[in-house]
Amino acid sequence: MVAPKVHHLHLLDASADALAVARQNLAGTPNVSFHLASVNDIPVEDNSLEFAFSLGVLHHVPDTMAAIRAIAAKLKPGAPFLIYLYYALDNRPWWYRAIWRLSNLFRLMISSLPPRLRLIVSQIIAVAVYWPLARLSALVERAGYSPAAIPLESYRDRKLYVMRTDAYDRFCTRLEQRFTRQQIEQMLTSAGFGQIRFSDQVPYWCAVGKKR
Repeated sequence: MVAPKVHHLHLLDASADALAVARQNLAGTPNVSFHLASVNDIPVEDNSLEFAFSLGVLHHVPDTMAAIRAIAAKLKPGAPFLIYLYYALDNRPWWYRAIWRLSNLFRLMISSLPPRLRLIVSQIIAVAVYWPLARLSALVERAGYSPAAIPLESYRDRKLYVMRTDAYDRFCTRLEQRFTRQQIEQMLTSAGFGQIRFSDQVPYWCAVGKKR
């Protein structure tokens, strides 16, 4: 989606496997560079990027604040940064947070399993949990009602492939941090971003700020 809209796209990940998938998806796209590196060692010049995005990644690094600062250093003044971080369910009722705490116990157990078994369990969760709730949400919406109270309702128009990858990301990663909207705004401000705006739609929280 991004590559056709820019002069050059830099893709960075600390996982060789993730980059291999990106190379496959972007085969034949000439204006893309692939970098096997961590967010604290981005191999581009400071103040050189006109836009940056990190969607669903920085809640899996030990120091999210340091990672945001590292990205800010590579952006030109006035350049926007789009970020998505797992939310701390700060806009959800108590029973929703209780369901999450239960699911987090499963995550702690599943993420400790051997890699092959982790993958199998996450795919079962995608098919047995994500897909039914997504389809239920779609049916509720078609009936003219809001599916906002249904867990995983944001997947109602997503493909099973997305649910499979997201279930793996959610349950198979040992390090997971969650942030409130206020905490994310404070981190972006501290890293030198202004004009910060948040999306009020799922998934939470998505925000964009411009480097001051």
